[in-house]
Amino acid sequence: MADQTLKQALSDAMKTAMRAKDKARLSAVRLILADIKRIEVDERIDVDDARVLAVLDKMLKQRRDSISQYDGAGRVDLADQERFEMDVIQSFLPTPLSDAELDALISAAIASTGADSIKNMGQVVAILKPQVQGRADMGMVSQKVKSQLQ
Repeated sequence: MADQTLKQALSDAMKTAMRAKDKARLSAVRLILADIKRIEVDERIDVDDARVLAVLDKMLKQRRDSISQYDGAGRVDLADQERFEMDVIQSFLPTPLSDAELDALISAAIASTGADSIKNMGQVVAILKPQVQGRADMGMVSQKVKSQLQ
């Protein structure tokens, strides 16, 4: 997958799921591709890998929220569907960062911005976001940055 874009990998996955008659995976991949296509049409752009990662991150966050709501309502069937879609989405994301790697990136970003208080958190997160996109939950990243700046 190193030579092809994420968008190409998604198209290939859709074709593979069609050939295998894997309706559940096909449906999940089509959801991703539809979201990407919507952005391309709305903004009249051709999305790059960074934008696809942002879309995948957003979709993961939506699935997490839905799962917590479905679990709270006792709808195990719907929560399981969302978990399956999460697994499919995660299969297209790069390898997640370890805590040590994330802490090193945060320390480097803090050092490069000269941030010394919580007021400078936005600058630090702006540097980190492209580096951790798709590899770490931005909510967790923000918490770690906040704890290091206090």
